[in-house]
Amino acid sequence: MLSHLNKDGLPEMVDVGDKAITSRVAEAECTVVLGEAIMAELGANDFTTKKGSVTQTAIIAGTMAVKQTWSVIPLCHALDISSVKFEVQGAGAGAMNVRCKVRTEGRTGVEMEALHGASVAALTIYDMCKAMSHDIEITGLRLVSKTGGKSDYHLPSDGQ
Repeated sequence: MLSHLNKDGLPEMVDVGDKAITSRVAEAECTVVLGEAIMAELGANDFTTKKGSVTQTAIIAGTMAVKQTWSVIPLCHALDISSVKFEVQGAGAGAMNVRCKVRTEGRTGVEMEALHGASVAALTIYDMCKAMSHDIEITGLRLVSKTGGKSDYHLPSDGQ
């Protein structure tokens, strides 16, 4: 049975009231495929466009998204987020990799927060660069790891 459905098949938020408070950490990533021309132009301009710093704006937007995940994904809990860290860096000649790591001390994990943060940071990169081309693709949004709670997860080393 899915955890967000009750015995009658109706959606409901999972009751985490009886779970232990533990340190919960999750990391998610995705790739923004911009193309070599855009990456070269960004690199030549310290990753700044007319709209401002691409990486700094993406990190701020992603951080805001992490803190608001509960208001966007209906059955997520509002969490007291302890830490949000981003890595936004080149991933080959024509792409940028976005990684979002989130930590909380709580009764439920932060996987959705990390995924939401990475995706919004990637969408912000798209928004900052779309004047140069709309031929931009966001790929590979996935959970890299989660620790704390009932079980841990780590993406297999081959990425499969």
